[in-house]
Amino acid sequence: MADQTDLRQNIVAVIPRMRRFAWGLCGNAADADDLVQVALEKALTRLHQFEPGTRLDSWLFRIVQTSFLDERRKAARREETLDMEAIDRLPNGAGADNAEQAVVARDVDSALAILSEDQRTLILLVLVEGYSYQQASDTLDVPIGTIMSRLSRARKTLVSYLKEAAQ
Repeated sequence: MADQTDLRQNIVAVIPRMRRFAWGLCGNAADADDLVQVALEKALTRLHQFEPGTRLDSWLFRIVQTSFLDERRKAARREETLDMEAIDRLPNGAGADNAEQAVVARDVDSALAILSEDQRTLILLVLVEGYSYQQASDTLDVPIGTIMSRLSRARKTLVSYLKEAAQ
């Protein structure tokens, strides 16, 4: 019982990072909060599936991503689309009052929105969360070569988009 209590406390500590990850996937705070709630419910009901000695954050991010994809599939079956236009994404930080930073943040958010879900997920894990390629590979259960090529294409797409936006 003490192990599950510790595990639950560790899950609580990861919630802000789960929310940031979900926000990057969903594109808005309301959907991200709903996604995190669904993922937390799944995680808490499946604590017995967590393998001690593995990364808790990777396990939780995988649940968030899987839950996101499940919701996308359901929406596609209902011929609905998720609102990908609300791009008030990641918090801007202390210097957010600067208009130039706000414009750059908006451009980055728009650039993220044009990436495929796979590419956006990798950008969020590797560049935002600081995962290594191997950690991203393990989290997404995708070969490391695929991680590297998707990330390379995503970076090229972002650079190209941001260069155009700067003109």
